[in-house]
Amino acid sequence: MSLKPAIRYADDVVPQPDQLIRLFQQAPWAKGRKITDTEEMLRHTDLAICAWDRERLVGFGRVLTDFVYRATIWDVIVDQSYQGQGIGSEIVRRILHHPRLQRVELFWLCTRRPGFYERLGFSTKEQTGMVWARTPHARNE
Repeated sequence: MSLKPAIRYADDVVPQPDQLIRLFQQAPWAKGRKITDTEEMLRHTDLAICAWDRERLVGFGRVLTDFVYRATIWDVIVDQSYQGQGIGSEIVRRILHHPRLQRVELFWLCTRRPGFYERLGFSTKEQTGMVWARTPHARNE
């Protein structure tokens, strides 16, 4: 009987863009993202939580924030072969309770899967978001 290794979560190890692209290719909303754009995105991300199975990136979530009033959660993704193990939920919990984000009043996110986030305490009460899309591709995300 072989035991699966424990998933390790880290906020101090930035994944390589190609590791993240491998995850992005598994999600319809992120397919087609480019390495150079992903590299730039990572440079401008305020906080990222990664889930690792040894050296393999199996989960990811990131935050853009002012560290006081607002934070937005983006790109929460889990490798398809690791889904259903609570990795996505743990990434979101680690974001919400991260020491650097303790002063943040409101966390925002955009999603087409509200049920997952509602189970983590998010509310759909405030429907105040609006979107302006530069490209037709972005309009479909």
